[in-house]
Amino acid sequence: MMSKHFHYLNNQLHAEQVPLEKIASLYGTPCYVYSRAALTESFRQFSDALKGREHLICYAVKANANLAVLNVFARLGAGFDIVSGGELQRVLAAGGDAGKVVFSGVGKTRDEMRMALEADILCFNVESAAELARLNEVAGSMGKKAAISLRVNPDVDAKTHPYISTGLKQNKFGVAYTDAIDLYRKAREMPNLKITGMDCHIGSQLTETSPFIAAVEKVLWLVDELAKEGIELEHLDLGGGLGICYSDETPPAISDYIAALLSALKGRTQKLILEPGRVLVGNAGLLLTTVEYIKPGEEKNFAIVDAAMNDLMRPALYDAYHEILPVVREEHEMQTYEVVGPICETGDFLGHERELAIAPQSKLAIMSAGAYGMSMSSNYNTRPRAAEVMVDGDSVHLVRERETVQQLFAGEKIVV
Repeated sequence: MMSKHFHYLNNQLHAEQVPLEKIASLYGTPCYVYSRAALTESFRQFSDALKGREHLICYAVKANANLAVLNVFARLGAGFDIVSGGELQRVLAAGGDAGKVVFSGVGKTRDEMRMALEADILCFNVESAAELARLNEVAGSMGKKAAISLRVNPDVDAKTHPYISTGLKQNKFGVAYTDAIDLYRKAREMPNLKITGMDCHIGSQLTETSPFIAAVEKVLWLVDELAKEGIELEHLDLGGGLGICYSDETPPAISDYIAALLSALKGRTQKLILEPGRVLVGNAGLLLTTVEYIKPGEEKNFAIVDAAMNDLMRPALYDAYHEILPVVREEHEMQTYEVVGPICETGDFLGHERELAIAPQSKLAIMSAGAYGMSMSSNYNTRPRAAEVMVDGDSVHLVRERETVQQLFAGEKIVV
């Protein structure tokens, strides 16, 4: 979807004040383009809606881990939700505050736990009894106490794609709702752990508030039961998952989502932690690509572009829709195209049945690609990953150089 930060002027698509045609000529394609103003605006919608309420907005790094993106949020006072030791290192390299980091994920290794404890992160979101025991052991070996919350799985249907639903009892995430109180009791007896909160995350790309509210209500019941046993929580982490508009979705406005959460919290005074990802970056980025060939077919016409499923995995993985717009509105015949990449997979598509007026060398913008675009990209078919650019007003900054093929096999060795 096109936001106000991406707009047409004199039939040329711009990122803020910069024509995308200029960016394509400077840095080539495929190329990811991010709007700093869009990143800033989405974050401030959260912080403005939470004014007067103790809170921490922890950006979900997995959505887009570019250092420049992380630095924009760090400067705005964000915390960070990480799911690996690598993401922690990125946050620190980008100027993020380790004291504002929450560490989620079902498979934390001992090395990752040590790294996070050495950095003195805010909290571990623990997802199993086995992890609880391991963290207690690792913290003890370092002479430290690990701050923890349990990620509780509330068995709430997020009504989203099954691959990005995380809050049902058949999902791998979190501890079972019925086991939570007993696990908190066990954590209280572990000498190297400090209980600080409760965490809940039910999925991604949610477009209505009712699943969030259902999860909050179940979490609050647990909070009250724990309080009866003398286990008082300092914070409630209600996760992320608010969706964006890719085509015709109608997710609630950030302010309405926050208002619904605050209403459901019924005046609770614990610090509120949220973990937004996609909603902060999704519509703040796009993928630029060039049409290499127009290939008419008996049943379908193909626009073969230089971006592919290795650059943007979401269409192949989720059958996800991304709007595709011409960078320059040209006087070509409007036709219906399958927009596909050069990878040797039938699943290598970026859009089905798109009405476009294009020719070879036309540039296209694949919209809403700021989340789970570059962060999920790969080198399949020995394709170097794309360049990344950030636009700030009328300035353009290369924030990641395009990879070279030599870099891809630099660590490989031939056996003689």
